[in-house]
Amino acid sequence: MLSTTSRRPRIWVDPESAAPPPRFVVGRPLLRWIVWVVFVVIFAFLFGPFLLRSVDPEYYISPPYFPGHHKYRPPPPPHAHQPWIHAGLPPKSPSDTEPPILHDPKWAIRAAKVRDAFVHAYEGYRLYALPKDELEPVTGKGTDNFNGWGVTLFDALDTIWIMGLNDTFSDALEVIARSTFISPASSYDHFAPFFETVIRYLGGMLSAYALSGETILLTRANDLATLLLPAFNTTSGFPMYAVDTSNGQTRPGWNGQNVLWAEALSNQLELTCRVFRKDRAHNAPDVRAAAWRHLSVNVEHGDWAPCQQYALLNPVKIWLMTSIPADHFSVGAYADSAHEYLLKQWLLTNQSEPQTRDSYLRSMNAVIQNLLYLTPERNLLYVTDTYNSIPTHTLEHLSCFLPGLLALGVHTLDLSTKERELHSWAAEGLARTCWATYLDSETGLGPDEVQMLPGKWSNDGKGLWVEHVKEWERNGRSREGPPGTGKVERAEKGKERDYEAKKKSFLLRPEVEEDWSQTIESFYILWRTTGEEVWRERGWSVFEAIEKHARTEFGYASIIDVDQVPVNHKNEMPSYFLAETLKYLYLMFIDDDVLPLNEWVFNTEAHPLPIFKWRKWEKEKYGIPLIV
Repeated sequence: MLSTTSRRPRIWVDPESAAPPPRFVVGRPLLRWIVWVVFVVIFAFLFGPFLLRSVDPEYYISPPYFPGHHKYRPPPPPHAHQPWIHAGLPPKSPSDTEPPILHDPKWAIRAAKVRDAFVHAYEGYRLYALPKDELEPVTGKGTDNFNGWGVTLFDALDTIWIMGLNDTFSDALEVIARSTFISPASSYDHFAPFFETVIRYLGGMLSAYALSGETILLTRANDLATLLLPAFNTTSGFPMYAVDTSNGQTRPGWNGQNVLWAEALSNQLELTCRVFRKDRAHNAPDVRAAAWRHLSVNVEHGDWAPCQQYALLNPVKIWLMTSIPADHFSVGAYADSAHEYLLKQWLLTNQSEPQTRDSYLRSMNAVIQNLLYLTPERNLLYVTDTYNSIPTHTLEHLSCFLPGLLALGVHTLDLSTKERELHSWAAEGLARTCWATYLDSETGLGPDEVQMLPGKWSNDGKGLWVEHVKEWERNGRSREGPPGTGKVERAEKGKERDYEAKKKSFLLRPEVEEDWSQTIESFYILWRTTGEEVWRERGWSVFEAIEKHARTEFGYASIIDVDQVPVNHKNEMPSYFLAETLKYLYLMFIDDDVLPLNEWVFNTEAHPLPIFKWRKWEKEKYGIPLIV
């Protein structure tokens, strides 16, 4: 047997340096390096342009969310505007293409001022009113007027997140986690109004969950929705006005056995979103039921108004037990958000419910044909309501949501050329009139309700807007644009305004209070869908007026008379001021479109909800698009 010391090693190793011999530079390792270099060069040539290309916003996928890490969330991607070309004007030629416009730094400054205003309002509420519902901004005290659960905190939650107030958001989560959703013993009424509770509390939590991913919000939203469901225990399927969340009892509201159209239909977004987020596969049939429960009154088969002229309009009131509608048609108080949710339900479900889209189009086309009028002097386009088939020529500030809704429809629906033109012109003209009521007032803020003066066009339907549009078209479509559109100048008090302020003070019922957010919402949507800076500038003018006349030591207060300076304040700061007004202003002034309209839908309280993303197997299994 040979000794181990005489055995020849299989691999040569230098006994002093333990390194390969010097001839390695010309051996097999060099060939390996050459192969690797060639591979890297080819890979860089083929795939380098794709790796170095900037992220296209259309295909941007947000990074995964880790609960509790919201303080370090990355900024959203930029979003390019999809210009909304004014129908009737010639399109630009390729030679007219303008270079990219650099962002004006003034908008970042203005957004920061809105954020500061929000901090002032919310800190006033937190320090002087929480856990009560709302702040009394004149006296610095709190008041319970929406269940006594702290509605301002719930309503403002997603705005807090959007503005990046992360510590404030974390503090609010602790309050929500401890909420019982049972009215306090000191409350004079243990019943929670179904409509307001859904849009403010439930909508606020679902939106904040979608933005932040904090699962406690979805858990508490499910808890609250379960407590509210007894409202549907009615013969017609329309919800009762209020629910006692401690025992499930229900009661009618101030309207007796009638259900308001807005209250009946303004909950599909929240309930559908809640079901979808909870268990999308198992509850897909429930999504269908939740969305369509309130559309059981069919305009084609129901016993509608005596006057067939308004047969396709949605009524303001419905008899709760029989579903028989009243002969009152409007897009203002009691009906506003019902029209809104028809379109938005279709968008939220990723265009999977064509019935809601069709109902929206029938309703809006009927509104345009029957409820839009023009004033004779300033050509102010306005929407009114009818009682017993007679127009009142009253314009409510609540109706100023309509131009934004029409603009959203133009932006998202596949409309015929004629429909696109009419809806586009109506959106522009109605927003112009809403702006005029701000422009004309002494404070720069619009009144709650005005009486339009049709003058010489008061009889024989001569003031109907569609008739003036037809005449304009017969005359060759003058370059001034469709009737009711274009620039508007400030008018002094009196008949030269073409209207008279009817309600300068606020009423106690929340559904008919002045709400600045309606006009601001329309300005925001018009800015995002058209890219026209004029809507941002008008929004800034409104914010300056709010800052000048509504700010108090503790927060912001409603104004009793918008034509009186100095102003008298009303001792209230509605939660929607933080949920809607300041949110829309902030989103209008930041340059990045952080909530693209093709990815998010705002509920009637401005809570953004994400549009569903149906998987292929879900579409096949549950029959999507849904046919009812």
